[in-house]
Amino acid sequence: MTNSWSAGVALGLSLTSSAFGQAPAPLSATSNQPPIAVPSLDNSAANPAASNSPALSNLPAGSALQSRRSSGPPKLPSDSGQYYEEYDIKPYTKELSSVDRPQHAIIDWVLRETGTDAWFSEPFGFVSADRNTLRVYHNEQMHHLVRGVHEKFVNGTTAPQLYGVRLMSIGNPNWRTRAHTLMRSVQAQSPGVSAYLISKENNAMLLAMLRGRTDYKELSSVDVVVQNGQSQVLEQLRGRNYVSDYKPIENTWPPYMPVTGEIKEGYRLQISPLLSVDKQTVDIVVKCNIDQVERLANVNLEIPLTTGQVYSGQVNVPQVASWRLHERFRWPADQVLLLSCGVVAAPQGTPNGSLFGQGTSLIGLDRILPNGGDRADALFLIEYRGDATGRVSTAPTGSSPTQLNSAQQNLNRLSRGRY
Repeated sequence: MTNSWSAGVALGLSLTSSAFGQAPAPLSATSNQPPIAVPSLDNSAANPAASNSPALSNLPAGSALQSRRSSGPPKLPSDSGQYYEEYDIKPYTKELSSVDRPQHAIIDWVLRETGTDAWFSEPFGFVSADRNTLRVYHNEQMHHLVRGVHEKFVNGTTAPQLYGVRLMSIGNPNWRTRAHTLMRSVQAQSPGVSAYLISKENNAMLLAMLRGRTDYKELSSVDVVVQNGQSQVLEQLRGRNYVSDYKPIENTWPPYMPVTGEIKEGYRLQISPLLSVDKQTVDIVVKCNIDQVERLANVNLEIPLTTGQVYSGQVNVPQVASWRLHERFRWPADQVLLLSCGVVAAPQGTPNGSLFGQGTSLIGLDRILPNGGDRADALFLIEYRGDATGRVSTAPTGSSPTQLNSAQQNLNRLSRGRY
């Protein structure tokens, strides 16, 4: 029995040594890299800071960090025909000297065209860019897609482009009854979103028809100047303050001070358009966020005092209606893209409380939304208008001077946000 127990201990020590004491297998059987040693966790003598690291101190005894560091470039996998290629992007980026990191737009459009999973799963590949060069390691299929995006940036226009963006709301979605013969439906992936293509002649007729409705409201009409492939942001937000909590204050009365919170309500619209080389087709990514505070529910609190009594306070719990759109569309440049977001939270804030204002008549929506609340069919109209050279962008209509300045700053700011 003693011999059996000794043999078991010896076997356990042997398995532990093989599991934690040896380096992982090399990347390739033909690799010429020298053997890589796995350092011991007990390296406090060589690195005093490591002995105090909370991350290392929480590891089980005998554990090892399974990582490898190579002294030279590794041998990259090529089992799926991957190869490395560099693409010159200086013809595009040199024209955007005032834009911070314009190469990020190229990376974004490569990911939109290829999908993100292709770069973070098998087969192995990577994409990277600086201001001069786009570097890609992948198979021929992915390189073909990258070349298509690269051509639109390098051989396409580098002049600023003008897009007309119109944001509207209609109280009742029955506007489609008269408008359906003027437009052609196209596919949209977002739930509740309808997309239509309209000729520019029919677009003028549609706008005239909508403006004749009593529940029509034009929230913003602006000419957006944007560099090809870059992003532009339009937003109209305002803060809605509310009491979220109370904090104690010594030697004062009342002994508690209200803590206020803020919710930004309104809309934020980001567009990222990319023209084809011949300017016949527009690719655009539309990202829109709408938030509306429907009401603030009041909740009474009884906060204890040192005297044994209670202090009565009231906090607000926001009831928020939000809507999100993030989708890519492609359409002929000589037509107009119309997006109907469905009956959603009203997309614009006004100074008098609700996003649409008090007393707005939403015809027929009492049958659709019996619980009430300001709702409308939000419409986005996007039109390509050609080169912006010598043309001046306009600020949204119906805005105060402060809002005009804010809108103009948004027009002049190119967003670097990742999609």
